Amino acid sequence: MNLLGIDTSTAVTSVCVMRSDGAAFERVPEVEALAEPPGHTRELLPAIDAQLRRAGLGFADLNGVAAGVGPGTFTGLRIGIVTARALGQAHDLDLWPVSSLAALAAGMHAPARLAVIDARRGQVFASLHDGSGVAWAPFVDTPGGLIERLEAWAGDRPLAAGDGALRYRGELEAAGIEVADAGSDTHVVRALHICRLAADTAPSEPEAVVPDYLRDPDAKPRDE
Repeated sequence: MNLLGIDTSTAVTSVCVMRSDGAAFERVPEVEALAEPPGHTRELLPAIDAQLRRAGLGFADLNGVAAGVGPGTFTGLRIGIVTARALGQAHDLDLWPVSSLAALAAGMHAPARLAVIDARRGQVFASLHDGSGVAWAPFVDTPGGLIERLEAWAGDRPLAAGDGALRYRGELEAAGIEVADAGSDTHVVRALHICRLAADTAPSEPEAVVPDYLRDPDAKPRDE
């Protein structure tokens, strides 16, 4: 199966094309870009085109698109998911929704893995994964609330990664939680892991590929 994977849940744009022969062609963003303004609208389509060219494929050769559905930034998720659904409709491709936190955890190498995405407003999105699978499903909390959960956790002390782990490194390390090295691409939600997670599941109906916001968006329409 030739699969396109994208993720726009954080400030960086991640794209991967995984060919049916197992070869992967990936745009791995720089970790430093997590702290910069997002550029999904100008980066996503050119990145998709570049990775398809590297893979020697066109849209007609693809079998499907896997999209990171968050949680993450409101605008970023909408851009990625709208793009995935538009490509699926235009080229008759299957679609896979993939948890961005699960993809983040998939890139970590530790018995227990704490995926942490910055949710702004003094909060984080997080999930905990261990050898049994998903120990804590995605949730939103303050860094202090997350630490309280971890203090009650009876399993292995987790390795934390993600832009949320970078932002709140001081608080997490003070509580005894190891955070991945600052320059490690472990902190990036890589589209390679979006592809790999999708490849192990069945595709979804297009209407099921929707953002997982976990909370109301920052911007709300005014009452009429």
